[in-house]
Amino acid sequence: MAAIDDFTHEPRVAYFSMEIALHNDIPTYSGGLGVLAGDTLRSATDLEVPVVAVTLASTMGYFRQTIDAEGRQAEQASPWNPSQWAVSLDAVVAVTIEGRRVWVGGWLYVLKGHTNGEQPVVLLDTDLEQNNPDDRAITRQLYGGDKAYRLKQEIVLGIGGTRMLQALGFELRQYHMNEGHSALLALELLRRFAYPPEDMRPGESPYNIPRVRELCCFTTHTPVEAGHDKFDYDLVRRVLGDYVDFPTLQHLAGEQELNMTRLALNLSEYINGVARRHAEISRHMYPGYRVHAVTNGVHPFTWTSEPFRRIYDERLPGWCHEPELLMRAACCITDAAVQTAHVEAKQRLIDEVNTRTGVSLAADCFTIGFARRMTAYKRPDLLFSDLQRLKNIAQRHPIQIVLAGKAHPQDGPGKQLIEVLHRHMRELDGVISIAYLPAYDMTTALTLVSGVDVWLNTPLRPMEASGTSGMKAAFNAVPHLSVLDGWWIEGCIEGVTGWAIGDDVPSTNGDDAGHLYQKLEQTILPLYYENPAGWVTVMKGAISQCASYFNSQRMMRRYASEAYVK
Repeated sequence: MAAIDDFTHEPRVAYFSMEIALHNDIPTYSGGLGVLAGDTLRSATDLEVPVVAVTLASTMGYFRQTIDAEGRQAEQASPWNPSQWAVSLDAVVAVTIEGRRVWVGGWLYVLKGHTNGEQPVVLLDTDLEQNNPDDRAITRQLYGGDKAYRLKQEIVLGIGGTRMLQALGFELRQYHMNEGHSALLALELLRRFAYPPEDMRPGESPYNIPRVRELCCFTTHTPVEAGHDKFDYDLVRRVLGDYVDFPTLQHLAGEQELNMTRLALNLSEYINGVARRHAEISRHMYPGYRVHAVTNGVHPFTWTSEPFRRIYDERLPGWCHEPELLMRAACCITDAAVQTAHVEAKQRLIDEVNTRTGVSLAADCFTIGFARRMTAYKRPDLLFSDLQRLKNIAQRHPIQIVLAGKAHPQDGPGKQLIEVLHRHMRELDGVISIAYLPAYDMTTALTLVSGVDVWLNTPLRPMEASGTSGMKAAFNAVPHLSVLDGWWIEGCIEGVTGWAIGDDVPSTNGDDAGHLYQKLEQTILPLYYENPAGWVTVMKGAISQCASYFNSQRMMRRYASEAYVK
């Protein structure tokens, strides 16, 4: 197995993320942010962009979801053993938390690319004998505990991670903060680049802020206020102490509270949103900052099912490295090949649903897929707004539905949505077959996005910064049906790559539900059942127009050429 010395011979970009989906069986991720981080690193590995990633070991995972017959979610620990996947690091560094010295060790996980390359991932771990029991638990539960626990985790990630990379001997050309959780790394850099007292002038900052900005870039991922970590300064003083002088901290992170997003914005030279519309929204949210747009993408090999991999390998060799080759799918792949691959992927989904839920789906029935983090703004219940109308639609053109998704353990309304969906499942029993797959993970996601006939997305505008599940569906010739938000504003070519729900203007739940039913009833279902050749044309449009562009190879090339080049 590779050692840390194999990766310290060239300058690298340090990529910090609270969660990273490294492997389905390593539960160091909760959802889209972590999966996107994993795809980013996989593409960096394929393209041999020199990166070192830093995250938390999260040895108890996020949680494993179970759901009872009434739809009540329960959470169980999801432990994993880093020693089975990674190598223990020799280096140990210390951070100060609540006046105590907390020791931070780590693990080296080597991420291997599909085509070539390897990337080091450092998993920070405080579960060391030198620490007291509370401090040993800091890196166990992803997004667990209270505000103090979260701040402690972010101290370990940002400050501890920066010190760990220095202790390991990495030469770093850039620090990339994937969301604001790691913004304290910029404070560590301020301390590293503090001016000597004899060089300071009265009234000037004691820190070389321009130098820190030159080293940092920041990707913001959400316009939802709850997605931006904020900490009361009384808590910050108690947990972090006088790490930097308080006037500087207030100037950079906010007068009233420590806003991690604001801190990252003020100490980064390059800032980007994750879709064009999200960048526009971020500029309005944070006036005065230049926010670039690098629209998200998904990793081609990871999110393409085996049946379609075989087709692409045969007809478009090199597609994994250059997904733009998929633009030729419409002319280079026959309709019969697309249909055959989809039938195989759909049967895999049918078998999985039957095995895990006992629900029997039909291979010739139009299948709608919806899987998201279960929270209010995602509106997972929009499809069920008018049950009688949905029944009427299904009686004319049969439909079946597969759902999945977790609610955060502290998101009561999100948990209630899962119960609501299960109630609707019972109410529609005998008319529409509906299955809810528990314990949503990467493997389940691939089975879903490749096996359904259309992928549904119904967020409340403009809450969806990007979204990536529809991009995964596109690699599997599954068209998208979504409100015009996030990436779909860029990806939607009506009737070519999929369909829009409503217009690109604010609307109510009732408006969007009406548009959804109308599009299903008048356009999508008739095309599927009455014009199979026309349907396959849309499937191929999803590949050639969406998969060819909305991939992490293109995204990483953008980061490498625009954010990392100095």
